[in-house]
Amino acid sequence: MEKVILTGPTAVGKTAASLAFAEKWNAEIISSDSRQCYKYLNIGTATPTDDELTQIKHYNISIIDPAEKDSAGRFYERAMQWEQQIENKKKHIFYVGGSTLHQQCIIQPFDEVPTANEANIAQLAQQIASEGLASLYKKLQQVDPVYAKAMDGMNRQRIIRALDVWMQTGDPFSSFHSNKKIIPDDNTIVIGFARERRQLYERINERVDRMFDQGFLEEVEALLARGYSKKDPGLNTVGYSQAIDFLQGIIDHEQMRADIKTKTRRYAKRQLSWFRKWPFIKWIDLDSTPPQAVTKKMMQYVAAKSNKE
Repeated sequence: MEKVILTGPTAVGKTAASLAFAEKWNAEIISSDSRQCYKYLNIGTATPTDDELTQIKHYNISIIDPAEKDSAGRFYERAMQWEQQIENKKKHIFYVGGSTLHQQCIIQPFDEVPTANEANIAQLAQQIASEGLASLYKKLQQVDPVYAKAMDGMNRQRIIRALDVWMQTGDPFSSFHSNKKIIPDDNTIVIGFARERRQLYERINERVDRMFDQGFLEEVEALLARGYSKKDPGLNTVGYSQAIDFLQGIIDHEQMRADIKTKTRRYAKRQLSWFRKWPFIKWIDLDSTPPQAVTKKMMQYVAAKSNKE
């Protein structure tokens, strides 16, 4: 069964185009976004609306409690089950998102990695509590500079996981999934959406402003009222962290908005750096391609792939 993976930096404009393509291609969508899988995080993660979810069947949307840890490995296990369900319906498999490790494991599964050692996890969590996350990140830079550089920011969960594997094996976490050249199989095509950098950053700033207009702070207040906090994996991410700091009086409203915009732009920059390592991406420039022509271009890429086979 053919498989299309749509990637691109945050706020580039994947959602609307993905719906049109999925309808045209008779596909169902598996979200490869590492935050849309969490419940109650709708506005801050740009989760598809109820109408959009009704239009096209989606998977990996709002299924995990924010207090629960998720990972690219767990996502891969779920995705393989969903792929089978989609194939049984005689539909095409369509991944949409921008979380690099999630998409990489679909393109080429990771090598076997040791399971988590709970004693190590507890020890590392205690170090974060006493010394701060930055101290563990500095350690990761020493023992695994490749992974530290490639990681999407100072991500608590990924830092702990990488150090746990290093503590168990003495080998850097990056060695378990960096020795093979990433190459899609014959049934997989990777399409990327791109925009000029300044235009992309303007879209990011506009998205952040729109989040607040849509009730983002109320969404975060509701999460706090449910008992969640920044310590929970689902909320330890750009947007929610800054909003919680504001609601707790740590930063003011202006700084909160500015920090979210800055950190989101930096995240997009890291995504673009990662994508440059994937020469197989078939790019579509959304600045120069009219919206009505995007689906046609995607279908042409799929047809070209099929004809080669």
